[in-house]
Amino acid sequence: MRPFTYERATDAASAVKAVSDNPNARFLAGGTNLLDLMKLEIEHPTHLVDVGRLPLAAIEETADGGLRIGAMATNSLVAADPRVRARYPVLAQAIIHGGSPQLRNKATVGGNLMQRTRCAYFYDTTKPCNKRQPGAGCSALEGLNRNAAILGASEHCIATNPSDMSVALTALGAGVEAMTATGAVRALTVADLHLAPGDTPHIETALSVGELITAVTLPPAPTGGQVYRKARDRASYAGGLAMVAVAGGQIALGGVAYKPWRALKAEAALAAGQTPAAAAEAELADARDSGRNAFKIALTTRLTVAAIAQAQGGKS
Repeated sequence: MRPFTYERATDAASAVKAVSDNPNARFLAGGTNLLDLMKLEIEHPTHLVDVGRLPLAAIEETADGGLRIGAMATNSLVAADPRVRARYPVLAQAIIHGGSPQLRNKATVGGNLMQRTRCAYFYDTTKPCNKRQPGAGCSALEGLNRNAAILGASEHCIATNPSDMSVALTALGAGVEAMTATGAVRALTVADLHLAPGDTPHIETALSVGELITAVTLPPAPTGGQVYRKARDRASYAGGLAMVAVAGGQIALGGVAYKPWRALKAEAALAAGQTPAAAAEAELADARDSGRNAFKIALTTRLTVAAIAQAQGGKS
């Protein structure tokens, strides 16, 4: 047992200050990812700042006709919200496809965005991993890399982002609000939250130390069909091999890169009047496999074609 101290935050500003002042502190919300990482000796925080009880769980209308979802809203709460189900069905579908009901009851929106990869070598402390120990090497490059990235990877890391919710948020063009160490709130997009691995795969997001996600913002609902599709090894409680979210004319892929991958080439192809098949092929033209994950290129292509066709048919 590694000793650590615990603090229950009373407001967002004090929580941010507590973590900003201590490089070994971590925010604790639902705990569905962090607690596992602590038990497995992957994360070693010396201080936990519990933000789970902060009044940041409301889902509110915005002036432009969108929604603002508090970062402490649980995944279950968001998926069940009638406004989300009616106007953003792709988001509700994605959340329901992620984890078990018990996990969705605890997992928060902010925590979901910040969850870490499910790469087997990241979780195995006996194997080298550049995410876990910078400079150690990437065991997945020559190892069991069936679930590895086919887009945006580097020679230092081929891990994928595991989030279902983030894929739908990316397709919807969602934004993120984060409180900085000075107490100011800055905005960025979900698509820009995660950083490419490059030669620093341990630096995973664009947030500075101590920054706290306080909300996710959704623009007005897009016109056109919304669809979420996921391929996985079994029907429930399994990570995705490939995911596709379509929201009107916007598309995002999941399980294929270090972040939810906005399929800009596919979107451009569709806007130019090309077929779903041509659009999917355009997006996956730059995909590269690492051996055991070669099947993911064809799988993602077929899944993308099916999702686009379903969305174009007006079904969700």
